[in-house]
Amino acid sequence: MSEPSRSQAHVHREPSDAATGQVGTRAPGVRRTAAGVSELVQAALPLIAEWLPTQRWYAGKGRPIAALTPVVGTPLQVGDPALLHLLLRVEHGGATAGPGDVYQLLLGIRSEQPASVGPMAVLGRLAGGTYDGATLYDAVHDPELTGRLLEHLATGDRFGSLSFRRTPGPGLPGNLPGRACTAEQSNSSVIYDTEFILKLFRRISPGTNPDLELSLALSRAGSTRIPRVAAWFECRLERSEPATLGLLQRYLADAEDGWELALDQVARLKGDPSPGNFAIEAHRLGRATAEVHRVLARSMPTARLDRARIAELAGAMADRLDSAVTAVPGLMRYRPALRAAFQQLTAAHLDGLPVQRIHGDLHLGQAMRTPQGWVLLDFEGEPAKPLAERRLPQPALRDVAAMLRSFDYAAAHLLAGAPGQDPELALLASAWAARNRAAYCAGYTAGGGVDPAGTPELMRALEIDKAVYEVVYEARHRPSWLPIPLAAINRLADTV
Repeated sequence: MSEPSRSQAHVHREPSDAATGQVGTRAPGVRRTAAGVSELVQAALPLIAEWLPTQRWYAGKGRPIAALTPVVGTPLQVGDPALLHLLLRVEHGGATAGPGDVYQLLLGIRSEQPASVGPMAVLGRLAGGTYDGATLYDAVHDPELTGRLLEHLATGDRFGSLSFRRTPGPGLPGNLPGRACTAEQSNSSVIYDTEFILKLFRRISPGTNPDLELSLALSRAGSTRIPRVAAWFECRLERSEPATLGLLQRYLADAEDGWELALDQVARLKGDPSPGNFAIEAHRLGRATAEVHRVLARSMPTARLDRARIAELAGAMADRLDSAVTAVPGLMRYRPALRAAFQQLTAAHLDGLPVQRIHGDLHLGQAMRTPQGWVLLDFEGEPAKPLAERRLPQPALRDVAAMLRSFDYAAAHLLAGAPGQDPELALLASAWAARNRAAYCAGYTAGGGVDPAGTPELMRALEIDKAVYEVVYEARHRPSWLPIPLAAINRLADTV
């Protein structure tokens, strides 16, 4: 790994003693000068360079870091402990490496490592200068410091270009400690008692994150199908629109995860092959999805793709297929049939295709069943895609196709660990998936959505596109799961 760059961080004003509530000793901590912040950041860079690639949300795995450039450093608390908010640009080597990615870090500094912070969250001990010997760690795992973050959200504080903003309504409590959520993917989450959950976006791009944008639109329209937005915070990077950094929403303490519910029903099939009642839930989930789509269509811009734009849509699907064939040669034998399905999409919609804002990454794990009904989460879209692409209007049925794939994945768990090929279990799994796929589509139609059965070419193309993405993902990350999307590819190719 090359030496991280020694660029100076932009420094924002620090909170006053009244704002931080700090008394007594202030060392080790962020000194109240630009030089003090810069000194801390420079001391932290070598530790960050070693720790960052080990994080689940880091997108540059397998590529050596060429440079770490501080973008904005903002002290949110001084003293012992101290809390530093840091936006950091990570660059990788190579002629096509691009400008790099910006990541959000919340760094805690204490003279002694707190008991709540496990070894995986510790970056190390700072060496030299004012901070010599202090422990540097991921503050997401420090209840006291995440509580301080909630206080800034509650009071709508602003530090230079870093702004904390609240939605109208009841005030936020400012004295709740936060606990880190352990089930993380591309972001980090902090739960405050049973009231709120704060999602911290780790990979930052200029512009409003779709999760905030769509959640605000749905909240303002009175939708009960999402957790209410309570606050958020953002930072205006140089010569760009504000970038969303975090989103605070109501925590659904009494909710059940849709994926876990589905797996529970699938597991019961081994002892009782009767259908069970998940099809009822699938129908209700379909209705909830349609309701969200209808509100988004009323609240956000819509469009209609003409024939040329539909051909572009189909062409992009074909390009993704070609890339997938290169990565997973086993797809080659399906390529002619799948490309034909994309061509049929264009031919079937000569009069145009309506598009709108959608969830963008819908699956059973993004749905929660509450006593009041199904609620959808995480409108961020696929994090690997550029933010501008995730904000584009799409066919609403793309969300439906994605959820259908999720039912297939849940059903496949019935076969996990089964010795050899058990035809009876395979039949049960297939029937469960088909039953719930049909129920979900019926619920979606009953809820006012476009009948998926009425546009078979579009549905087939969208489901193929999703399954092709899954093939590449599983081949790279979970090879033992590769048969799941390949089975879908085989089934869909036979329908062309």
